[in-house]
Amino acid sequence: GQQAEELALEDVQGQGLERLARSYKTPGRGGGEMDLILRAEDGTVVFVEVRSRSHQGFGGAAHSIGAMKRQRIVFAAQHWLLHTGVQSACRFDVVLLDGKQLQWMCGAFDAA
Repeated sequence: GQQAEELALEDVQGQGLERLARSYKTPGRGGGEMDLILRAEDGTVVFVEVRSRSHQGFGGAAHSIGAMKRQRIVFAAQHWLLHTGVQSACRFDVVLLDGKQLQWMCGAFDAA
């Protein structure tokens, strides 16, 4: 949860990304949520999903991002872009925290 997001934010900011938003939620039921929204040095808007698991059971953190979760992330990203009017290249990253091991997956999936 919150602690994993904090660790992920520290890590990506250490890599030169600028925080634009955190825990962005779309209104209404069935919407989406975006853990972190950042801007890379080249201007790309980076939508980051943070997933944490205390152990590798059931496939670990990576296996917890199924098609429905990706769809909600894309929806939240589209909503944020429309709401803010930002027009920029975008990408979807995932930060996985399995136990104490952090892995940043740039371009983990696309909006298609």
